[in-house]
Amino acid sequence: MSALNELKKIKSKTNRRLGQGHGSGRVKTSGRGTKGQKSRNKVPIYFEGGGLPLIKRLPFHRGKGKNKVFKKKPIGINVKVLNLLKKDSVVDIKALVENNIVVKDDAKTYGVKILGDGELTISLIVKLPVTKGAEKKILKAGGHVERDTPEVSNKIGK
Repeated sequence: MSALNELKKIKSKTNRRLGQGHGSGRVKTSGRGTKGQKSRNKVPIYFEGGGLPLIKRLPFHRGKGKNKVFKKKPIGINVKVLNLLKKDSVVDIKALVENNIVVKDDAKTYGVKILGDGELTISLIVKLPVTKGAEKKILKAGGHVERDTPEVSNKIGK
């Protein structure tokens, strides 16, 4: 036989019923205090007492650089990760997706750039944008970098 404090809970707590008469202990104002806007109805969290709201006080954002925060940066892939590929293979987004190095949708949206961290032990033909450090390591390993315009080489299906 189990102790009382070890019994399974079989009933969940119900919501408090408000305004149910004097015997309930929650009469008349139903726990909302007295008078005022908050006692009568719900007030939105963004309500600022009838003054001009913050969102309307801010200036308009116009012009070329208004969404710099949302600018899409390419996915960085380090040179050491490229050792997973076969020797003398072509490195483009399609190859990276097939070898599960990048996710297809992200690569299509943001593009891919090869960064210079780590060592490369195999020669590869890279058809993606690269940093200067990454280019040196690719050339040192016996591969080469084909320079296209980033818009063309950085999209899947082209």
